[in-house]
Order: sequence, then C-alpha cells, then structure tokens
Amino acid sequence: MRGSAPVAAFPHVSRARRAALAGAVCAGLAASLTACGSEDPDAGTNGVGKLSAQEIETKARTAVDGAQAVRLSGTLVSKGGSYKLNMKLKADGGTGSVTSKNSTFALLRVGDALYVKADAGFWDQADGKSGATAADKLDSKYVKVPQGDPAYQQFRGFTEMSALLDGLLGLHGTLNKGDRTTVGGIRTVRITGGDSGEGGTLDVSLKGTPYPLRFERAGGAGVLQLADWDKDFTLTEPGKDDTVDYGRQLPKT
Repeated sequence: MRGSAPVAAFPHVSRARRAALAGAVCAGLAASLTACGSEDPDAGTNGVGKLSAQEIETKARTAVDGAQAVRLSGTLVSKGGSYKLNMKLKADGGTGSVTSKNSTFALLRVGDALYVKADAGFWDQADGKSGATAADKLDSKYVKVPQGDPAYQQFRGFTEMSALLDGLLGLHGTLNKGDRTTVGGIRTVRITGGDSGEGGTLDVSLKGTPYPLRFERAGGAGVLQLADWDKDFTLTEPGKDDTVDYGRQLPKT
C-alpha cells in the first residue's frame, strides 16, 4: 500500500534462522583458516624434521654408513692448507679433482691402483729447475702412484669415501635443531653444533633417505656439498697410451 512502511521480505523467525546459519558458516571458515595456519611443515617429507637434533644426526649417520656412492664438492681447510674438492666416491675407488693453493690435479683410484694427472705446471713446480723435461713428458698424463711412495696415502685419502665422510661430517658441542632450509632445490632441516652453529652445521634431506646435503665445518674449516647419493658410476683404469711412469718419488701436495 502506498505510503505504508515497507514489508519485510521474510518473517522475524526466518531472520533468526539466517543469523544462526551465518554464524555457523563463519565458525566453519574460522576453523578452516586456523587449520591452514597450523599446517604441518613436515607434510610430504620423510618425517625426520619432527625428530630431535640428536635423532636427526643419528639418522643421517646411518644413511651415510649405508650409502654406496656420493659426490663431494667444496672447500676443505686444514693445517696443511686449503683445498677445493670435486670428487665422486664409492667403496672401491673414486675420481675427480683437487685444487690446492698452487696447483690442480686429478685423481683416479680403482681398487688399490691410484693415479694422479696434472698439467706441466704442477710437475715443473714439483721438480723445480730440473722439472722442465719431465713436465713436458707428464703433462696431462696419468701417473701411477706406487703404494710404497710416501705420497700414496696422502693422495689416496682424497679418494676414500668412508674415511672422508667419517672425518669431515662431525659436529661439535651440544646439538640443536635449526630452521628448515633448501639445498639444491631439496628441502632440508638444519642441525647445529653449539647454540649458534660454532660447532658446525649440517643440512639433512627431508626427501627420501635423510642424507646430509651440506656441511659447514666448525671454525671456518670449509663448506662441503654432498650430492648424487647412491648414484653409481664406472671406474676404469686408464689405457697405456694415457699413462706414463714418473720414475721417481712423487711430490707431496
């Protein structure tokens, strides 16, 4: 009717029902948002992120002990100097390169047969003034290192998978669990030695087997990347045309 107050589209009881329905919807949305906000950060992972720092390290150690191969690269600082490593390693040998302050050389070990290969500069520097002739002969050739040579164990140490990993992956001090990180596109969880990582840091994979993927050694003693876990590769001794006899004691690096 013209001039009269507008009539409500729904009676009073319907308005109450609508209010109750709206309240239920809001409560449901709130519950959903809360669930999203508390989403498990380890969903879809191998679950080690839920463990304590000590348990994570134990899991990583167990994974390392059972691994058949690994690629190790990065910087290693010791009393003997600083080295850049790029080595593929497995139980019966290894291959790759080592760079020290003054030289770069390649190493190949197949079982107990150990070879070193370097350019003329390496051999010339090693032999001093008398090295020019030898350096030309040895340039980019594999030299077999006799097992009785003092340099044998030193060179071989760079190719020993278990010894290298055991010696390099130790954390010092009380273990603490740190943040989630990413190494090479793979989600990881970090554990540290000491409150601020002064005892080293280890990033452990949250995908598949909990292998360590990055290790920062205590005291600034180097940072290592670990990849290609259990990815097998072929080790073959070089042919006769690629080898030469050094004929004397090899230099120590």
